Parts: sequence; C-alpha cells; structure tokens
Amino acid sequence: MPRNLVVVESPAKAKTIGKYLGKDFTVLASMGHVRDLPKSDFGVAIDGGVEVTYEVVARAKKVVAEIRKAAKGAESIYLATDLDREGEAIAWHVAAAAKLPESAVGRVSFTEITPEAIREAFAHPRPIDLHLVDAQQARRVVDRIVGYRLSPVLWRKVRTGLSAGRVQSAALRLVVDREREIRGFTAVEYWTLVARLSKLGAEEIFLAKHPYADKQKLSVKSEDEATRLLALLEGAIWKVASVRRSEKRRNPPAPFTTSTLQQEASRKLGFGAKRTMAVAQQLYEGVELGSEGSVGLITYMRTDSVNIAESALKELAATVVDRYGKEYLRTTRYKTKTKGAQEAHEAVRPTHSGWAPESVAGHLDRDQLRLYTLIWQRAVASQMAPALYDQVSADIAAASLTFRASGSTVRFDGFMRAYTEGSDEPEEGEVAEGALPALAEGDALDLKALAPEQHFTQPPPRYTEAGLVKALEENGIGRPSTYAPTISTLLDRGYVRIEAKRLVPEEVGFVVTDFLTELFPKVVDLSFTAEMEESLDAVAEGARSWVPLVREFYAEVERTLEEKGEKVGRPEEPTEVVCPVCGEETGATMVKKWGRYGWFLSCSRFPDCRGIQRLDKDNPEGERAAPELTDVPCPKCGVPMQKRSGRFGPFLGCSKYPECKGIKSLDATLGITCPQCKQGELTTKRTKRGKAFYGCNRYPECDFALWELPAKCSECGGPIQKGTCLSCGHQEPSEG
Repeated sequence: MPRNLVVVESPAKAKTIGKYLGKDFTVLASMGHVRDLPKSDFGVAIDGGVEVTYEVVARAKKVVAEIRKAAKGAESIYLATDLDREGEAIAWHVAAAAKLPESAVGRVSFTEITPEAIREAFAHPRPIDLHLVDAQQARRVVDRIVGYRLSPVLWRKVRTGLSAGRVQSAALRLVVDREREIRGFTAVEYWTLVARLSKLGAEEIFLAKHPYADKQKLSVKSEDEATRLLALLEGAIWKVASVRRSEKRRNPPAPFTTSTLQQEASRKLGFGAKRTMAVAQQLYEGVELGSEGSVGLITYMRTDSVNIAESALKELAATVVDRYGKEYLRTTRYKTKTKGAQEAHEAVRPTHSGWAPESVAGHLDRDQLRLYTLIWQRAVASQMAPALYDQVSADIAAASLTFRASGSTVRFDGFMRAYTEGSDEPEEGEVAEGALPALAEGDALDLKALAPEQHFTQPPPRYTEAGLVKALEENGIGRPSTYAPTISTLLDRGYVRIEAKRLVPEEVGFVVTDFLTELFPKVVDLSFTAEMEESLDAVAEGARSWVPLVREFYAEVERTLEEKGEKVGRPEEPTEVVCPVCGEETGATMVKKWGRYGWFLSCSRFPDCRGIQRLDKDNPEGERAAPELTDVPCPKCGVPMQKRSGRFGPFLGCSKYPECKGIKSLDATLGITCPQCKQGELTTKRTKRGKAFYGCNRYPECDFALWELPAKCSECGGPIQKGTCLSCGHQEPSEG
C-alpha cells in the first residue's frame, strides 16, 4: 500500500501530479471545497468573538470518507491544493473534515505542475498558513453577512430571489453608473476638413486634416462654419510649412496576470471571464500530450504578479533567439504596479516555452489551443526588444489655416513579430497610418479634393467583460479569483445582459443599486469595497486579526438595518401622468412603482382607486397615447372596443371601461376551427403567470383550451393532437 497520501482539488490535477510522484503516493481529489457555511442557517455567531459553523457539503461526504480511510494507512499526508487563500482554506477544511492528524500533515504549494516544481514542493512541506485561512474565513463571513442580512430586505422591498453581495454590488454600480452617464450624455456636433494632397507632379496622394489635434476638435462647430472655411480655401496655395521626424518606441506588454489574461481573451478570442478561467484551469492542471502523458502547460492562473522565475527567463530567452534571432532578445524583469499584489507568485506563462503552440496543437481542443497560444505568445513577446517606428508629421499651410498629415513606418518590428496587444477602444488623438511621401519645408502641394466631414462627440462606451475586469482591478475591488464569478453572478441574477459584447444593466439592476445605496451605501461604495480588500490582505499577512474586522462590520450592518430596515420603502417615483380611471374627477396622478414584473403606474389614491398602467421599453414613462377605437364589438355589451396594452401585450378592451370590463385577445389566430363551439378559432393566450396556451377566441362563451400547440386537420380544419383530430377524429399519418 502506498506510504503517502496527497490531496488536491481536481481529478485532472491528481492525474498529472500522480504521474510525477510515482507508486509510493496515492493522490485523491477533494473536488473543491469539502466544507462550507450551512445553506439554511446563518452559520455565524457573533458576540464576544466570532464562531463559525461549517458543515460537510453533501457532494463531498463520500470524498471525505475516502480521504479519512486512506489517511489511516499513510505515513505522510500532503495537502497540495492551490497556492492562494482559497486553496489554503480548502486544505484546512479537508484536514478538519477528515480529522487528519496534525503531526502527519504537510502543506505543499507550487506555481506550476512540472516534475521540477513538484519535487521541490514535496521536498519542503510546511504547515497550513492560518493567516491565509483567516483571510478566507473573513471574506466568506463578511460576504455571508451582506448576503444573509441585506438580501431578505431586497426580497421584501424589491423582488424575491435577488441578492446583495460585497463585490457584486460594487461591480453592478460601476455598470449602472456608466449607463446613466451614457443616457445623460448630450452629443456635440463638430466638423473636420479633409484634404487629399500630392506633391506637385507626383501621383502619390496623402491626407491632411483641419483641425488636427483632439483638443481642437470642437473648434469647427457647425456646417455653416465648415462652409465658410471651404470658401476661405478657394484658390489657396498649399505648401509644407514644417516637417518633424522622430523615432517612436513601443515596449512589449508584461506577461499575463489573471486580470490581463481575462481582458485579452475577451478582446481577441471573444471569451467571457468564466470561460477563460475554466480553460486556463484545464491547461494548468494537465493535458494529455501523447507519450508525454498528462502535462501542466501553464503556471497558476490566479495571480496578480508579473514576475517570471529566473529559470523561465533563461528558457524564454533561448526560445526568442532560436525562433527570431539575437537582435530580437531583450530580457526584462517586470514589476507589478497593482496595489497589494502578491510578488511571491508568478505571472501566467507556459511551464516550458519549448512547447510551442504548433507542437501541442494536435493534443488540445480549439479553446485550449487558442488560449494557450495567447499565453505563449505574450510570455515570449515580453522578453523581446521594443518595436521601433520612424514617425513623420507635416504641417500644411493653406490660406490662414493649418492642416496636419502624419504617418509612420516600422523600422524594426521587435516583439510585434510574436504578438500585438488588443484594445477595447481606439486611443484618441493623432493616429498615424502608413508612410507619407518625402516632404520638405516649402514643398508646393497640389490639392486633389477637399471635403467637410460631420462628427458628433461620443458618450463613454459600455463596459465589455474585459473593461469591467480592468475597472474592478483599478478600483481595488475583488481579487484575481473573484473577477469571473462576480461577472457570472451579475448575469445569472439578471442584473445585466450582454448586448453586442457589452454589459447593459437591466432595470432591476438600477433598482437594486439605488435601493442598496439608500439602505446601506457602503455595500455599493467603491472606496469602501477597496478598503475591505486591503483589510483582508492585512489579515493574510498576519498584520491584523480577522475577528475584530468581522465584528465591526457586522455591528455596522445590524445598526443600519435597525435604523433603516423598515423605513426604506419600495421603489417609487411620482409622475405627471393623469390617472385614467379617476383623474378627470379627482385630478389624481400616477405613481411609478416597482412590482414583480418591473415598473408600472399606479394611482396615487390607491387603494381608493386601483387604476394601473403597464410600462415597457416602448413606453417607459407611461405617456398615454389616444385610444385607438376599432369596429370590433365588445363581447359583453356590444359597443366598439379599443386597443389597449397589458402585462402580456396588446388586447382589445371595452371603450366603456370601467363600467364594462369586456376584453378580447389581439393575438393572431391559428386558423384552426374550435372543436367545441365550431364557430370560433383557436388563438394563443397566456395564463396570469405568462404561460402560453391555445384557446377559443369566443371566450367566455366557449372555454375550450389546449396546452400543446395543435396542428391543423387536413380534412376539417380542426386541431390535431397526438395525430388525431379533436373535431372529426381523422388520423394524420406521422412524418418519417
């Protein structure tokens, strides 16, 4: 029986490590966390101290039993979970749940799964770092306090099923604030003049613009002003006023951190943060490379460091020289600028740069290969020389105006030979494209064409997933392990949606953000969230105790709920819309309220008046269009009906409402005769909960209905259900 037991998180990681350790080691996978706070109870007692109740999660009970059984016959037990706080906590929970003897347990961690790294780690086991465990416990308990104490208020006041979260709520505020900035933006018109020019007697054409600098762009504000400038330029002499030549240097980007990897995978591959991390996890834990067996292709992917180990720097240097030549090599040691970054960690890089993408392509699926290629190229490029450009800028004089032409050529491609970085948004300002002809001061120019171009200032763009990750990092919100799950939560809760690869807040996202801002402002305050992250970092470093941190936060939440909890009302706004039921008599207006299905208008005299009006994207403020009268008679009183709109779309309502409440569906009929009354036709209808069914359009005189969409009988036109006509009994032959 093997003398040593090793516990990791996943089967893939277990397989790769097991291959390197050999037959004296049994490697088991915990399948992630084995203990957590209870689902149905707060699980945290806060009095003089902080007492946390953990329970073994249902899916982990069998795994814990297997670990406990294997540990009984082992001389040494190694907990080889990931090297971050979460991994440290998993190791601690495994040891506690499986009742592992402390004297036999050693903690090992590594940044890459390679034979050398594994041997080094297992040669130097250490105790579980309780400071890291405390930091993870503090994060978990603080997040439980936010979720468990604030979420129920959201359920009562806004909508059941919603949630508050320390990081998610701050991230949602970023998206909501950006959307409000966009909605409040007023575009400003401006114009540019674009001249197509050439040197006298030459054919090569180049472009010059006025105004030419970003800070000048609003100087021509209207078409009239542009037309005046065009008149000024009629018959003007065009010549080169000055020429400036310079060398531009572009340095390579640093190797990937978690944040920059997610950003670049979003830009270049179209991956969401969650997808990026899932594929990176596979590459880290091990991929089958034929005769090589299972191999970890990249270093640990949850990191905020740009450090590269010295041994890896030498290997990358050799790869650069071998593939591109000595002139492309420039060894660079990068320093992390992110506050609180873990410098002991490494950047995300290939474990062996000799495994070029093309050499492993046959063993990876499409997503794995695309992400590995990105990581490999970025790491190699980080050790390459800068790209050099020859840049030329020429000022062109015409009448009293100055135009500018600019261009550049690549003198040395440097790192760009291997990799170029993507961008969410083009950089504003002067953009040089292509080369200009040889120009000298005083050269006479020939004007080929001159045209005005209209522009409008643009609002800030909505966040992409990459942009939001960058904003979270810049504001100190969350840490590498939280970016992907935070965005997933916003999407899963329906707070935001993705539209054209941009994050767009739903109405419920606005409502939740505003409600939490009123109830407990700190939970959506960016600076507070960043300060909490710094406090958690201090706990991880052993500079602060986690218990007072949790107690102080809990006391503040409880005090706030006691003061505001029941005083904060359901979201509502007054409007100037006159109540359609009693407004003519009482002058009552409608109040915009938030309900189960979103915003709606309710009479300010409720419950004395129950007038309501649906709001939707086409009518967000509740403006009432003049009712459209039809020639359809009311099924109850016979007067003409009006087109109205309800929760489930348009319908016909009696023009004598509220005296008569006759209604009729406006849904298109199916062209199928009702089998019950033989007079009406079946049409699509909906229950109060929105579920579709198919009923007679003569309801309530005929109450026939079906839950399944019927086909039309070829014999009598009645509905077919399960191959049989419900009107005439005709059997339709089944297809295929």
